[in-house]
Amino acid sequence: MNDRYDAGAAGHGADQYELVGYDEYGQPVYRQVRPQQPQQQTYDPYAQQTQQYGQGYGYDPYAQQGTQPPAYDYGAYDPYATGSHQGGGPVPGTAHDPYGQATAATGRQPRAEQTAQQTAHIPQQAGPAHDQEAPAEPQRDYHTEQFAFVEEPDANSEDVIDWLKFTENRTERREEARRRSRSRIVALAVVLALVAAGGVGYLWYAGKLPGLSSDGSATGTATAAGAQKRDVIVVHLHDIKGDGTATALLVDNTTTQRGTTVLLPNSLALTSDDGTTTTLAKSVEDDGSDGTRDALDTVLGTDIEGTWRLDTPYLQNLVDLVGNIDVDTDTDVPDPTAKKKGTAPLVNKGRDQTLSGKMAVAYATYRAPGEAQDAQLKRFGQVLQSMLRKLSSDPQAATTTIQTLQQILDPSLTDKDLGTFLAGLSDLAKGGDYKTDLLSVRSDGTLSAQTGAGIVRNVLGGTAKSPDKDAAVSVSVQNATGVKDNTEKARVVLLNGGFTFLEGGTGTARATSQVVYTDAADKANATEVAKTLGLPAGSVAKGKTSGSADVSVVLGQDYKPSSD
Repeated sequence: MNDRYDAGAAGHGADQYELVGYDEYGQPVYRQVRPQQPQQQTYDPYAQQTQQYGQGYGYDPYAQQGTQPPAYDYGAYDPYATGSHQGGGPVPGTAHDPYGQATAATGRQPRAEQTAQQTAHIPQQAGPAHDQEAPAEPQRDYHTEQFAFVEEPDANSEDVIDWLKFTENRTERREEARRRSRSRIVALAVVLALVAAGGVGYLWYAGKLPGLSSDGSATGTATAAGAQKRDVIVVHLHDIKGDGTATALLVDNTTTQRGTTVLLPNSLALTSDDGTTTTLAKSVEDDGSDGTRDALDTVLGTDIEGTWRLDTPYLQNLVDLVGNIDVDTDTDVPDPTAKKKGTAPLVNKGRDQTLSGKMAVAYATYRAPGEAQDAQLKRFGQVLQSMLRKLSSDPQAATTTIQTLQQILDPSLTDKDLGTFLAGLSDLAKGGDYKTDLLSVRSDGTLSAQTGAGIVRNVLGGTAKSPDKDAAVSVSVQNATGVKDNTEKARVVLLNGGFTFLEGGTGTARATSQVVYTDAADKANATEVAKTLGLPAGSVAKGKTSGSADVSVVLGQDYKPSSD
């Protein structure tokens, strides 16, 4: 038999219900608690039951009558159970069973009815009157899990907030790192700029900037050079065999820590003690060390502290004492003691030539035929600088070396003073802070406006004051007689006659002499020069003079010195 539940059945009065919720109208919804059926039952909102009919879920009214049920009118079906029971229609609150006839006949429940029987009976109440008048709307079956996102908080929300905070903090840290990096770069650039400015300032003050070297003429450099401290001595090399001299100034700039050898040409015009104009070479021979030192101070604006007379034998001994020197020689130097032609040269031309004392003297005093005196002077400067590199930088050791020479020094310069001074220059020469400059002069012996005056101002810290060339008529003399001493004899005669003597060097021997003037105003002066030298009046002619000399003289073999 069918074990269907009947709400009005006597055997089921002990069934209990529990509240499961509320429908869309606020009505309570129940379900039957049946221990023998723990399976959860589905709620059917359309299976409304009314206890007054005493019918349960799945009730078949036609099974008791034994008659065929009338055709079911779907259009008259009220899902809200608000209509009344009419005719043969289904009872409100009961489910329509199309298989009721089969059930009455066979006494078995179809599978659909067995499934419906498992659904609990849930009594319902009628909705409000105003809701019953509203048109029917299709109902959707919503489940609780569909609204979980509303009822349950999102567990990832805190993670999202933490991630945003992390991202913001990381961005701030990156921006702060960039700011610090830019600050460091700016600070480094400022430091480098200050260091560069300081370095340039020092180089400017020391006169080491390119374009502002010792022969420059910048006003700022000259002002800085004048305030620098210098120690200066003059050295005269006397060739006892060749009867010639070479002069140089040794300068120790204690402010810039640089040393310099300034080579002075023998033609440098000086003012002698009696106020007359003379040359450096003549002043060394005639005026001695004191007179020449004072004349140099006047012309160069320097303060020379002492004179070092270095004869060639002492130079030879000095080079041997320091252990030979290395020089980049510019020419082959023949052996002056050789008696045969074709003998190998004493000094070979080349780089890093090792010279003994004898070889150093031969190279320092060598002057090729027809060669200007400046060439020989530069060789002397090379020997001096190479000797300073080999000399001891210890003042005591350098003083011992000077004392070993046993030379007689000028009273203004003692062995200790000279040794200490040379030791300081030796230290600069070994460190690469030493150079050699040639003082450039015009043909009349005066300093040139650019090169010569620049060295005087920047290296010596003085002011060039060449003798006034208008004080006397300047005469340039070139010796073409073939006799070397005739140059000096002509110089003496001209100086005694009130003329300024300018050495013109040695020329190829010629038979007749010549006296040349350029300006017509100097014709009378040229005639007087010829008379003073004992030359015939026919030797005077108009032409081109040598350099800035007023009168140029070429002594030929017809020249007869007055001393003969």
